[in-house]
Amino acid sequence: MFDVVALGELLIDFTYAGVSQNGMRLFEQNPGGAPANVLAALANFGCRAAFIGKVGADMHGDFLRETLHDRRIDTSGLVVDHDAFTTLAFISLNAAGERSFAFTRKPGADARLRAEELPRSIIEQCGIFHFGSLSLTEEPARQATLDAVALARRSGAIVSYDPNYRAQVWRNEDEAVQMMRNAAAYADIIKLSEEEVPLLTGETCCKKGAKKLLERGCSCVAVTLGGKGASAYTAKESASVPAWPAPVVDATGAGDAFWGGFLFKIVEHSLARNALKDVDSRSLTEFAAFANAAAALCVQKRGGIPALPRLDEVKRFLALMKH
Repeated sequence: MFDVVALGELLIDFTYAGVSQNGMRLFEQNPGGAPANVLAALANFGCRAAFIGKVGADMHGDFLRETLHDRRIDTSGLVVDHDAFTTLAFISLNAAGERSFAFTRKPGADARLRAEELPRSIIEQCGIFHFGSLSLTEEPARQATLDAVALARRSGAIVSYDPNYRAQVWRNEDEAVQMMRNAAAYADIIKLSEEEVPLLTGETCCKKGAKKLLERGCSCVAVTLGGKGASAYTAKESASVPAWPAPVVDATGAGDAFWGGFLFKIVEHSLARNALKDVDSRSLTEFAAFANAAAALCVQKRGGIPALPRLDEVKRFLALMKH
């Protein structure tokens, strides 16, 4: 039995890391991919985690498998593709640590996961099944993702969804909006950035956007607001927490650290799918505060998975902030 299983992209983030002696830009090889980042955060917090996805038969794929092994994440659902390269993302950072992306994915191995390659027994044995939208951009990974979500729902798992919109990997915004909204209909809990709320709901107000998602059947919605903190909603309750102060070195993985922290709290409280809608305001505040602390620690380091904090670090940070 796994606490959380995630399906989606596992890739290399080549993160800008200064210039060489010759004045050329340097990029640091960092393991990443939003679903894998979320799992790595959860594994750091002591959860039992398993990853489903695809990498190439190359040095990057080997490195990524080793990275997950090192973090005690089950990789029996990680498939090797001998005909496509591991997906790469080149990330430039501005002075504030904010990112711009360039993807090498035409196609990348992650988009070639097929439905018949899904490890069904792993999906059937998880408490939470998590996915994003990058695996929905093209076939065959799109159908594999939807099949996995359907199986997770039939098996009683909480379905977690983070649209994680990246314009560069979609043919156009209209297709992205349609697919991301369709996928949201299957989710019990959804995490959105403030910028993604209009795409998923047509609303610019986060509270109104969350209400729409809840009316469509979602049980809990969390919205990250960058420097303004985060909010969480159920049909009955809501909670808002401020951002914790932190010097931003690299925002890569911050949203994934947040969602890993939020899902960890759901695991810690042993919440089942039918209990999500009844989470009280105090618990929502606790979940969001812990998640914000995880994100605040993440942005102080470069990279995705390497920057994710441990449970003791988050607890220590929260204790310091309370004083």
